Amino acid sequence: MSESRNRPSHVPVLLDRVVALLTPALDHPDSVLVDCTLGLGGHSEAVLERCGLARVIGVDRDQHALAMAGERLAPYGDRFTGVHAVYDEIPDVLDDLGLSSVDGVLFDLGVSSMQLDVRERGFAYAEDAPLDMRMDDSTGPTAADVLNTYPTGELVRILKEYGEERFARKIARAVVREREKEPFTMSARLVELLYAEIPAPARRTGGHPAKRTFQALRMEVNDELAVLRRAIPAAIDAIGVGGRVVVESYHSLEDRLVKRAFTEATRLDVPEDLPFVPEGAEPSLRLVTRGAEVASEHEIEQNPRAASVRLRAVERTRPRTTPSSKPSRGVA
Repeated sequence: MSESRNRPSHVPVLLDRVVALLTPALDHPDSVLVDCTLGLGGHSEAVLERCGLARVIGVDRDQHALAMAGERLAPYGDRFTGVHAVYDEIPDVLDDLGLSSVDGVLFDLGVSSMQLDVRERGFAYAEDAPLDMRMDDSTGPTAADVLNTYPTGELVRILKEYGEERFARKIARAVVREREKEPFTMSARLVELLYAEIPAPARRTGGHPAKRTFQALRMEVNDELAVLRRAIPAAIDAIGVGGRVVVESYHSLEDRLVKRAFTEATRLDVPEDLPFVPEGAEPSLRLVTRGAEVASEHEIEQNPRAASVRLRAVERTRPRTTPSSKPSRGVA
């Protein structure tokens, strides 16, 4: 971990554009941003530096990330508050802090650079490591648990759905066959299996043959799509008038989910053939980005992770129709 502590200089994808999208919402006293994916604190640091009136609530399920980001952002004093939570718990976080609404919510989805850099976390396939992949490594099943206990059909499902893996059934059958000989514990054995099961022509295109399987396992272990499906409506509901929700996604399923939620929130709910929009029927949010913005070729050269980013943003233009419409997660 000490090695990672010395590397907080990683620049987040589309950092300048993200801060530019958030700035109009954070240019007044007592403005608040919820950084739902704090990571090493790169986005939060940029906002605290460039938006001098704002304070930031940094949310992360990874306690190691919270500790490192807390050290990095300590110079900003009480303008930064770190919270250990999963980002679909936004309503609970705001209730605990006594906030009825905020001015910005940011999501930078997927695995963080810190998690990839720490070998023991098991997110990377480049070197042998325990098959963990939990973003909160204090709780829940690991990637090894998934590989060693899921039936063939479930393994096929997650490899197809989350990894978009063409050879999902072949890989799943091989995993089940090999785990009967010895349970999976380390990543090198899984990578070796993937090299053996994915045909050579397919291995020569589309990046590392382990990329899709590792992505699928990570998304399953952390329940990422289900969490996001709850979190986006909660984020939209949390912002006040003039507030913005900004999302960076790196997977087609994530981006599709965000697009659907933003489209629904900004849809005009009147008959298409109506010649005018009745007062009060206007959408309460508007799209800030035209479709999904992507990274420039220059940024992709500087940061290859930017190649798959899709950036979307919405802004609240009218008050919530029902002030108590916050979605609850089993909270009485």
